[in-house]
Amino acid sequence: MAGDQDEKAARGERAAQREKAARGEKVAEEAKVAQEGGGTFLPPSIEAVWGLRERPTKGPKPGLSLDRIVAAAVALASAEGLAAVSMGRVAKELGVSTMSLYRYVSAKNELYVLMQEAATGAPPEGLVDPEGDWRTGLERVAWALREIYRRSPWLLRVPVSGPPSTPNGVAWWEQLLLAMAGTGLDAGEKLAVTLLVSGFVKNDALMMVELTEAVEAAGAEPHEAMLQYSRTLRRLVDPVAFPEVAKVMDSGILDQADGPDDDFRFGLARILDGVAALVEGRAS
Repeated sequence: MAGDQDEKAARGERAAQREKAARGEKVAEEAKVAQEGGGTFLPPSIEAVWGLRERPTKGPKPGLSLDRIVAAAVALASAEGLAAVSMGRVAKELGVSTMSLYRYVSAKNELYVLMQEAATGAPPEGLVDPEGDWRTGLERVAWALREIYRRSPWLLRVPVSGPPSTPNGVAWWEQLLLAMAGTGLDAGEKLAVTLLVSGFVKNDALMMVELTEAVEAAGAEPHEAMLQYSRTLRRLVDPVAFPEVAKVMDSGILDQADGPDDDFRFGLARILDGVAALVEGRAS
């Protein structure tokens, strides 16, 4: 009995030692990876964008580079949409094997981040005046971001993988924060406003893209499609069951062609009105 208990205790002690050794090896390996790279635990390709490690320049195919891979992926997304981008398809466009890409980029989602970085670009010089009006600054950044989405609508389909982690992504974040430098808002409030404004810009752009795709699929002009929708809804809506919808239909607002920027301008103004109330509250 006593011998069995001693053996059981010894086995438990040996198991604990093996587990401790395994943890130590893992910590040592992570430290080695961090030391050899930029110490950020970001993928090597993202560290390369930050200049924390050298970009691979020589691979199995002469002339293949991280920049060429990203450029080919961006060109493919621009021509056919993000859904067309895969490691295999990009390799085909470059005339190399799929496996050769993995020396530069470890996964498709990592490639998406690099594509987003390249297509977004850096903010224009002087976009925001830190000494100027905060509202004007946020407006300028919002309109500039909207133009990026208009130019490269496939960016709207890139999955959100976390906070900005690339130089251009952080630079745009900086512009939003810089616009609020003199507002008196605390760090948490500024961060919330950046998410609110950038989220509105992206959502508005995505809605416009999806509406445009729906109209094009129907084979109609935008104003014609809206008139068809208005006429159909008038036949379906019972004023007793849906009195407020009926009032909107009777107003004729859906029969009028809006400017392409009207809804964006209205929505952004209302968001900034809310921010203004917050700023004024902090000042009082």
